[in-house]
Amino acid sequence: MTALMGLLDRLLDISMPHLVAVPIVLPMLTAALMLLLNEKQRRLKATLTVVSGLAGLLAALALLRWVNAPATGGGTGSIGVYLPGNWQAPFGIVLVADRLSTLMLALTGVIAFAVSIYSTSRWDRAGVHFHPLLQLQLMGLNGAFLTGDLFNLFVFFEVMLAASYGLLLHGSGRLRVSAGLHYIAINLAASALFLVGAALLYGVTGTLNMADLGMRIAQLAPSERGLVHAAAAILATAFFAKAGTWPLNFWLVPAYSAAVAPVSAVFALLTKLGIYTVLRLWTVLFAPDTGESAQFGANVLLAAGLVTLAVGGLGVVGTQRLSHLAGYSVVISAGTLLAAIGLGNPGVWAGALYYLVSSTVAISAFFLLIDMVERWRNAGASIAPHESDGNAPFLSPDLKSVDDVNLDDEQQALYGRAIPAGVAFLGLGFVACALLLAGLPPLSGFVGKFAMLSALLQTSAVPSVITATGWTFMALLLVSGLLLLVALSRAGIRCFWTQPLAGVPALRALEVLPVAALLAACVALTVQAGPVLQHAVATAQGLHVPSAYRQAVMGARQVADPLPTRKTP
Repeated sequence: MTALMGLLDRLLDISMPHLVAVPIVLPMLTAALMLLLNEKQRRLKATLTVVSGLAGLLAALALLRWVNAPATGGGTGSIGVYLPGNWQAPFGIVLVADRLSTLMLALTGVIAFAVSIYSTSRWDRAGVHFHPLLQLQLMGLNGAFLTGDLFNLFVFFEVMLAASYGLLLHGSGRLRVSAGLHYIAINLAASALFLVGAALLYGVTGTLNMADLGMRIAQLAPSERGLVHAAAAILATAFFAKAGTWPLNFWLVPAYSAAVAPVSAVFALLTKLGIYTVLRLWTVLFAPDTGESAQFGANVLLAAGLVTLAVGGLGVVGTQRLSHLAGYSVVISAGTLLAAIGLGNPGVWAGALYYLVSSTVAISAFFLLIDMVERWRNAGASIAPHESDGNAPFLSPDLKSVDDVNLDDEQQALYGRAIPAGVAFLGLGFVACALLLAGLPPLSGFVGKFAMLSALLQTSAVPSVITATGWTFMALLLVSGLLLLVALSRAGIRCFWTQPLAGVPALRALEVLPVAALLAACVALTVQAGPVLQHAVATAQGLHVPSAYRQAVMGARQVADPLPTRKTP
């Protein structure tokens, strides 16, 4: 850990302003380099993907460290603003690294690094251009988290979506093509709405810079606020579709379950991007200091989140497929986060941010674990012999004869057998995912839900202050966890208790290590819940009062030309 922190400090010493652009530039250059390689150089592409994933993760962790640690020179709560074109906001492109964006970058880096390793085991050979498409996907995600204006948010959204179209179809097959067509259609419609909403917002305010938008909305005349609210509603519809909000989420479960496992694990981030965008824009554009527009649409966010949460809970108990269980877990997570945002309580937001990280990592690990479980169950694995010779049943070393043991219908010993390591890993991993997704103690899923409920109950000393929607949120949060537990327990019994013990899963180290690392990250979140929640609380407070964000963006100055001006004779 000390060596890792030292490496992060060295990265910070290189040049902090330019480090903000690394999460975007690094995958872009990696993808461009891969396009120069042919399909016979898959091993080199896989190596580049893993190295790029590790470098991107280190850069994201360095940025996350910088916005929190005074020792790095940034100061507590620092906001890094980078002007790629050296044009001052709101006229030029601006990249902003604050607590929220760096948290999302670190989350993306962890999942991307794990997926890059897992994909090299076999899935990158199921089609062409997997690795460059994955890099472009990461470029779009990181750019969307870092950008400070709506137009470039749209650009990075399209980069991400274009790559996701190819990744969803990776491996071909009728099921993937069918799900891909629905996925492409809904996202094209959402992109069109995005453009309409952004154009309408620009027509009223004259800017698309997020910080500048918040300042100008506060100064609008009452006659102009209706157009701004209409533009916000159109944008929200587009983001709801991308976040997996009901009724615009009919595409989500089929698409996520049809994609290959590494792609599904990365797609768990796509809905969180929609959630991030809603949270970012809503808190900047409709902050408490924006006059009559303050908290505009809070009831819509809350209602949409509650309905999505209920639909996701019903979905998990109505399906038998493991991949569909994971897909509905994404829906439950999206509904929980949207409802938490709509409550408008910074304390609930802090718990929701912690829950966002925990649930996303757990869902990604679950998608990868499902791939191994289904391959073990459906394709059949190597059969371990349970017989000491050609006819005698397997006996534990301390047993003398068959008469000393109880036998099953196949004349095999009911006890004295060793559980294969592969089965043990799959079983323990499944239990860990079930605990995380259902929100049971002691893992981080429970901590996130407990933090949200505690903040909601502590809103006031008088319980009656909690509104009916607040009590509804609490009830649905608990009931959805119970339904997830029931559904996952049922699936676990079907997968493991009814599985013949002779079947030994053939697992590779490149598959086991990424899943183990993701689950270990959830354990680390649990152990370090205090510092992570402190970061989440500070993030939520900054979102509730976005004045520091606006001042940092609008106060960023151009860098003077380092080259002297040449005088003409």
